Order: sequence, then C-alpha cells, then structure tokens
Amino acid sequence: MPEATYLIIAQRVSTIMNADQIIVMDQGHIVGIGTHTSLMQTSPVYRQFA
Repeated sequence: MPEATYLIIAQRVSTIMNADQIIVMDQGHIVGIGTHTSLMQTSPVYRQFA
C-alpha cells in the first residue's frame, strides 16, 4: 500500500493518539508538534485535552 498523508481534525485525543505526527493549534496558532508521548511532556495545551 502506498504511503499517504491524512489530515484529521479532532477534539478527542483517542482519535489521534496513534498518529505519527500531531499538530496542536490554539487560537489559530501552532503551539505544538510531535507524537502523543512527546506532546504529553511538552505541551500544556495538548495535556489539557488528554
């Protein structure tokens, strides 16, 4: 199967927690990029939704 890029917009962490890369936005600005594990350690915005 060829590689593909998917754009998923979600408010539930369970929907995206296994993604290779997650982009966290707050008020239209990117405030975090990474995996679920790395964002749990570095992004207060992501943690509040988790």
